[in-house]
Amino acid sequence: MQPIKSRKHAANKFQQHVSAALATMLLPIAAGASEAAPAPDDAASAPVSTVQVTGRQENDFKAERASSPKYTEKLVDTAQSVQVIKKELIEQQGALTLTEALRNTPGVGAFFLGENGNTNTGDAIFMRGFDTSASIFVDGVRDVGSVSRDVFNMEQIDVVKGPAGTDNGRGAPTGSVNLVSKKAEMTDAASGSLTAGSASQKRATVDVNKILNAERGIALRMNAMAQDAGRPARAVVTDKRWAVAPSLGFGLNGPTRVVLDYLHVDQDNIPDGGVPTVGLPGYTSPDRTRSFITDAAPVDPHNFYGSNSDYDKVKADMATVRVEHDFAPGFKLHNITRYGRTSQDYLLTAFMGSAANLLTPNPADPSTWTLARGTRTVKDQENRILTNQSALTSQFDTGNLRHTLVTGLELTSERQIAYGLTGLGSLPAANLDRPDPAAPVTGLAPTRTGAYNEGVIDTQSLYAFDTIKLGERWIFNGGLRLDHFNGDYSVVALTNNVLAPTHFTVGDTLVNGKASILFKPTSNSSLYAMAASSKQPPGASFTVSGNANSAQNPIYDPQETVSTEIGGKLDLFKQKLALSAALFRTEVKNDVEQDPVDLKYYQTGKKRVQGVELGATGELARNWLVSAGYLYMDTSVEAGKVITAGGENHLTYTPKSSFTLWTSYDLPFGLKIGGGARYSDRLLRGTDGAIGTPAYTDSYWVFDAMASYQVNRNLDIRLNVYNLGDERYVASINKSGYRYTPGSPRAASLTANLRF
Repeated sequence: MQPIKSRKHAANKFQQHVSAALATMLLPIAAGASEAAPAPDDAASAPVSTVQVTGRQENDFKAERASSPKYTEKLVDTAQSVQVIKKELIEQQGALTLTEALRNTPGVGAFFLGENGNTNTGDAIFMRGFDTSASIFVDGVRDVGSVSRDVFNMEQIDVVKGPAGTDNGRGAPTGSVNLVSKKAEMTDAASGSLTAGSASQKRATVDVNKILNAERGIALRMNAMAQDAGRPARAVVTDKRWAVAPSLGFGLNGPTRVVLDYLHVDQDNIPDGGVPTVGLPGYTSPDRTRSFITDAAPVDPHNFYGSNSDYDKVKADMATVRVEHDFAPGFKLHNITRYGRTSQDYLLTAFMGSAANLLTPNPADPSTWTLARGTRTVKDQENRILTNQSALTSQFDTGNLRHTLVTGLELTSERQIAYGLTGLGSLPAANLDRPDPAAPVTGLAPTRTGAYNEGVIDTQSLYAFDTIKLGERWIFNGGLRLDHFNGDYSVVALTNNVLAPTHFTVGDTLVNGKASILFKPTSNSSLYAMAASSKQPPGASFTVSGNANSAQNPIYDPQETVSTEIGGKLDLFKQKLALSAALFRTEVKNDVEQDPVDLKYYQTGKKRVQGVELGATGELARNWLVSAGYLYMDTSVEAGKVITAGGENHLTYTPKSSFTLWTSYDLPFGLKIGGGARYSDRLLRGTDGAIGTPAYTDSYWVFDAMASYQVNRNLDIRLNVYNLGDERYVASINKSGYRYTPGSPRAASLTANLRF
């Protein structure tokens, strides 16, 4: 690999960011170093059998802890970058999906639209340079499937950055996302909301919690949601869904607590295949004989190049039993059992903007350019999971050392089956500037061919985490996890009208570890260093292949990741404002990648992501809340193939700099005002031989605003306005650069919130 001339400049720039981050970390801590010696952490040292019942807090962005029982300390004493996005922040912003909520953490987003004619649907999340879509969890249980997750039943979202192999087993190299569900509580409360907005948005939610028996600690909670909406950026595309989520709790005020949850989600959407990149910066004609299209203006981003007959139907059911039992002070069992089933059936008309698909009967008139829409992609897939996870927390002393030991056993069976379909039909070529989604479709309705891909992964996991406190200033943590998995795959292909079965098996035992040391200069601050590992074998996401020229061939070794991080955290203003700063480096090896020239796959990839992340969450002053973050990433391919278009040595779909801010202020007469800003640096796309398409997307700023008025104790009205400047930007781009998803233009929603 040839050296890149800009690497020296990038290294100097990275060093400047490192220096600034260290100053940000150390100066506030040094300023508070004169405080008295830290007092014991009451929450950590208190007997775990203590049950605290509180009402729901409003107007609070700062969380004290992550939800997982594996994280026993407060966030300020957790030696890792962990961001908790609370429901109060999500509600203020009017965020409705996981992708929208994750805008509150810098550098995390759905930047990748898909490969060639295929389009990603749902939460296709990239984090610190790598695809994290298969590392999304609900209450600590893996939630697979390319579906869009609604946040109506979410209490908070935990974003864990850095390898999470010790926490969750196989997973993405750079972190995981855990959605924490709302559960029955010992309080009587009822709330609901009605929303109307741009693109014919209509949405209603309800959240009712009722104590059924105070003496026995029995309570019932019901969450429900219904939505019928379009998208401000896109014609024809719709987001229509409804869901219910009951939760029944027993013994909530006693030593044994049992909560039964159920979630049902039904989506019936018209999906989005994207917009041609014709006219965007960096676009040139894919064919020299049609060079005048190089100067063509961008197409209207509202244009819909699919068909009214496209659909995306999702049904999800999730039944959960949670049991917590306090054996004695400092001795607690946490168990969760879940059965989940998600089915997705979609038909999406996509396109390839290659020379062969750009057609015109009259080269002298660019307005007559047409685009072939011959690619109709489908998915008829079902995912199931059955799991039982147990975690035992024990607190004890050995001499001067105070231990909090968490040991766990997890048994999981996951199954995915995807059926082959035929009879997809075809559409006539679309006018490039004025496509007609009502154009007639030729062909029959999709039917199953008998072909299918089926995979079953059974995993048995053991882990242990020990948090050791030495005095009041030192905290040591070590963790080890062992995952033994077996994958069984059946592939039945249809070739020349003949079904040909193939069978594969994979199996391995993965060992991951984590170790950290943390020093507390004051009771409300910390400095730490951490190292952790993660592994992801081929076939871990049910895409194993017997094709020798495939990234998912089981002959390959697991992808291995090692991450190191040093950082500091500081709680200010009576622990109401949390500041954080971290320097991190993640190195990934054994990455399987495709050579853009010979199109073969090689396990020679070694990639590196290093950077600095800063964060602030909480209350700046009375009635003034803030959530902010900045991330700078210096990424490179250390060995293997440079896979970005244009040949730059930088990872794809990874902004170098990103920034997010949301702040709100309560005025004394019932008016709340707020606003936010988001910045994303340019994104480099992948390369696969496409000609004439943009090598990257431009950077952009987006500004939002909010105003809320409390009419009385039971009613408030909130107005959200998005993209105040009506900025045109690319939210995601596909690998070839033929298609992109436009960012949402200026839009607004009005919400009435009721509370009783």
